[in-house]
Amino acid sequence: MYTTIELLSIGLFIGTFGTLIGAGGGFILVPFLLLTDRSLTPEIVTAISIAIVAANALSGSIAYARSGRIDYRAGLLFALFTLPGSILGVLLTAYIPKNAFRIFFGLLLLLLSAVLLIKKKEKPAKELSILPKGWKHHTITDKAGITFSYSYNQRRGILISILVGFLSPLLGIGGGIIHVPALIQWLSFPVYVATATSHFILSIMSVVSVIVHVIQGNYDDPAVLRMVIYLGVGAIVGAQLGAYISHKIKTNIIVRILAVCLGLVGLRLMIGNFL
Repeated sequence: MYTTIELLSIGLFIGTFGTLIGAGGGFILVPFLLLTDRSLTPEIVTAISIAIVAANALSGSIAYARSGRIDYRAGLLFALFTLPGSILGVLLTAYIPKNAFRIFFGLLLLLLSAVLLIKKKEKPAKELSILPKGWKHHTITDKAGITFSYSYNQRRGILISILVGFLSPLLGIGGGIIHVPALIQWLSFPVYVATATSHFILSIMSVVSVIVHVIQGNYDDPAVLRMVIYLGVGAIVGAQLGAYISHKIKTNIIVRILAVCLGLVGLRLMIGNFL
């Protein structure tokens, strides 16, 4: 049993770091719970995690909205296509064997780490008049006066969102840990816009997943509900701190931190499965 201080501290760390990289923090909480409390089933672990992700994402989205770095047009469209998969993913969590869950989660983190560590050459933004069919060009100017101009393949973004919507509640990670690398590497979003927009998408998708978990009765246990409340309070505070810090850290540092953490957590999770 975790103490109140421990839960608040864990939530604070998850909220800060999760918002900093736009990932929601579920990729930290899920392996933490799996490694420290082996009595929890994948279904309950994902239920706890997605609730904290929702609290973090909602709080972080408010902070990012104030900064003016959310691409609402892309975010709303991608969020819409995550919803069917997010419902299905929650329903399937009860049928996943614990060992298989840990191995798959570890492999996913290692893969994402490798993707982020492969340096991508910067490409000049395409002009709107020559964009191929299915591509969109957006320009955003944030509250600090910085302008971001970029083009992306909308159809590819929709396909990625469908996959993210399914995997996120299935693994309890919220999806930002997949969506952020995808937005940066495969859709050419600027890092700052990718993290903010991912958080916005995550806030919509995770709330839907939480509602399904509530209907399933996964928060009925008082001990589980206690964890959700105290972790959530810490995450809400941490989300504001993470959004503030994000303005003061270079984008390449954010990406490198994310990649290294993914790799370390993935390795630890897989090794722990055989101990």
